[in-house]
Amino acid sequence: METDKIKICYIGGGSRNWAWVLMQDIVFEKEIRGTVELYDLKFEDSGINAVIGNRLMEKNNEGRWKFHANQSLADALNGSDFVIVSILPGDFEEMAVDVHAPEKYGIYQSVGDTAGAGGIIRAIRAIPQFRDIADAVKKYAPGAWVVNYTNPMSICTRTLYKEFPEIKAFGCCHEVFHTQKLLAAVIEEAGLAPAGSIKREDINVRVTGINHFTWIDKASWKGIDIFPYYMEFARKYADIGFKKAQTSGTQALDDAHERERLKFFECGERVKLDLFRRYGLIAAAGDRHLAEFCPHAWYLSSPEEVEKWGFALTPVSWRITDRERLKQKAKAYVDGMPITPVQSGEEGIKIIKALMGMGNIVTNVNLPNSGQIPNLPVSSVVETNALFSCGGIQPLVTGALPHDILALIMPHVLAYEGIIEAVFENDMEKAFRVFSHDFSIQTLPLSDARALFNEMCARTLKK
Repeated sequence: METDKIKICYIGGGSRNWAWVLMQDIVFEKEIRGTVELYDLKFEDSGINAVIGNRLMEKNNEGRWKFHANQSLADALNGSDFVIVSILPGDFEEMAVDVHAPEKYGIYQSVGDTAGAGGIIRAIRAIPQFRDIADAVKKYAPGAWVVNYTNPMSICTRTLYKEFPEIKAFGCCHEVFHTQKLLAAVIEEAGLAPAGSIKREDINVRVTGINHFTWIDKASWKGIDIFPYYMEFARKYADIGFKKAQTSGTQALDDAHERERLKFFECGERVKLDLFRRYGLIAAAGDRHLAEFCPHAWYLSSPEEVEKWGFALTPVSWRITDRERLKQKAKAYVDGMPITPVQSGEEGIKIIKALMGMGNIVTNVNLPNSGQIPNLPVSSVVETNALFSCGGIQPLVTGALPHDILALIMPHVLAYEGIIEAVFENDMEKAFRVFSHDFSIQTLPLSDARALFNEMCARTLKK
């Protein structure tokens, strides 16, 4: 693979989140160059991003990368070295049903894109789309590396492999990165290093579990075991919460927007610390995600309970309003408003370079289970560390999950496999059975579960 002629196909290229993150990160990359083909069902949006990306490159990167909006997925894929998938399955109006329809039954969801009622219905929409993507990759770019950023991460990545077993796909998620930042704060809080002196990459962690319900069973900094310090940290903050502002990769594009975003996405880490006190391992995702994988009564029984635990129910109306704001921001960039890029802290470019033979990197990744976690089903998608190096990925074995944590994780793994099977077989009755087994839905009489499932499907499955 030539370092000056890389071709990346970006499916979902009209994105104003991950696409903008990629553009900013590429600005700082001087060792490789190439073309990014932006493909999106909304061609106008990918065209706008092409203008923004090219302007960024010309001003900050001597035009090493070219962005091109492509109306043909076949053309965008043909000859690609890498394929990035970052799509919204359906639209925010459908996501509003995922998140809010269950509320009249007392079922609250803080995210609704991975687990629970919302995650399952979203998966029913996403699986056919990912089957189509896998078929297109098989036909036009069978040797390309496919990087998935779309949720539900585990289901989407598993679908790619079920449809095209030889695909070279993996899923990337930054939730563990935020936990590494928290662990850096733990070390600083303990007085072992000055505040702000530790980079999250300095924190070595061993990751196990599934996406958005990941756990860390080993963590160290300069050879120092972090677990004893985390235990003290949990004693101090589990009941009152700890907030250290997290920022997104698009912060430089709109600081005012970032401040508003934090109202809904910041948390006090109380769920994470509570799970540590219960199970002895470090839960390695944001509280909003972690809560949805646990029995409903623990953290999500009511809006008041959610507030008590220090996180937020993010209304989809905010996402819709935010989308319109970003559309206006994109127009302003096209019209010439200056952009000051910042590096996101994401590892996509580092991973691409490692796969090209430009160094190695070990990081958390979502891949089919081939023995990384021996007491989870083979081929189900799990999240562990893996070594990326020239031309390959070597997942690292973490060992068996403790049985008490396994009891929490296994129902979700089986639900993922079940919903994929149901959609592949076009069996909505089987899909309902998977839906009815979810932790939150189990709180309902079966008749109410059926009514909710029928309503959510009818309102979101428009085809």
